[in-house]
Amino acid sequence: MGTLLLETDQEHGVRKASAPNGRTVPRSRLVLRRLGAPGEMFSNLTPNWFATIMGTGIVANAAATLPLQFPGLRLAATLVWGLASVLLLLLSAATVVHWIRFCDTVLGHHNHPVMAHFYGAAPMALLTIGAGTLLLGKDVLGEPLALGIDVALWTVGTLLGLACAVAVPYLQFTRHERGSGAAFGGWLMPVVPPMVSAATGALLLPYVPAGQPRLTLLMAAYAMFGLSLVASVIIITLIWNRLATHGIGAAAAVPTLWIVLGPLGQSITAANLLGGNAHLAVSGGLARAMEAFGVLLGVPVLGFALLWAALAGAITIRTARRGLPFSLTWWSFTFPVGTCVTGLSGLAAHTHLAAFSVMAVAGYAFLVLAWLVVAVRTFHASVIEGTLFMAPVAPTVGEAAGTA
Repeated sequence: MGTLLLETDQEHGVRKASAPNGRTVPRSRLVLRRLGAPGEMFSNLTPNWFATIMGTGIVANAAATLPLQFPGLRLAATLVWGLASVLLLLLSAATVVHWIRFCDTVLGHHNHPVMAHFYGAAPMALLTIGAGTLLLGKDVLGEPLALGIDVALWTVGTLLGLACAVAVPYLQFTRHERGSGAAFGGWLMPVVPPMVSAATGALLLPYVPAGQPRLTLLMAAYAMFGLSLVASVIIITLIWNRLATHGIGAAAAVPTLWIVLGPLGQSITAANLLGGNAHLAVSGGLARAMEAFGVLLGVPVLGFALLWAALAGAITIRTARRGLPFSLTWWSFTFPVGTCVTGLSGLAAHTHLAAFSVMAVAGYAFLVLAWLVVAVRTFHASVIEGTLFMAPVAPTVGEAAGTA
């Protein structure tokens, strides 16, 4: 087949190739050659591929809880949930092959100061599909089977999420290379899964036996809520400081700014879901306080989320005018926005404020549009071009943070 010499176009963020004789290889031939080797698609599989499951699953889940329902919306959401579920099965199987056959690559991901953080995507993908199975899949599978699947996915996703929340920061603190201004949105990925567990765990409260088991789940969910919220606040502060002192930086890292909306929207969602179901486990003033907490925390956090969305949107538009290279980080435009939609739906349910309902519908329209754009670009880059399956050029800490 011959040897291809690969290089990276720094301006556009794409890969070029040339044969040993110096002639440029057309992209179509490059893709065929690169993917022609057996197992090539598995050899370069990175953990951030699970963001595609997160971004697709949240489109379905957000539709199921939207305060204003439209004809055909639930059917469409169920189809999207089915698509996300199939993708989860395929990607999970591919990941197992990747871990078995390409251990050195996996270890490289663990030790990379950027890629390691994206291991948080896998547990969030499991939790998202699990919640969608209970919310939408029960129409197809029946409630008993849907509940069993959700319990299994929630359990595995929660354990993996807690492991990521400890292991990835530990690697970051002890092994990864750190530089000035290295903070970027990806730092949030390993600490957000416990917040997703808190929100999706609230959906399981009605099905858990009353008494100590249900109360234990409620308190564990609030503990995971706090774990993730405090860690996220610390990291968001570091990201703000990096932007203020080092500037926006590399265009390829700009989409990760949207990840900040993830813990913000998910905290609003979790607080309202837990508060709405707290009466199943506790009573009296404590139940009322937990329900009120969802609104008292949710509205102020929503204010900051809107501020950050405005800043991230303005920076993204500015960068797009100069050239915004496509990569899997574009999925940051989906899941974080979806958590804000579910958070708005929760606030609308507890306050009955029409403005929250309108904002939720508008946010969902943006989410669907973003998902369509990113999904099409991902399909083209992976299936048509095959560039997403090529060995990535690992960014430096500064490049990932946008400071290079």
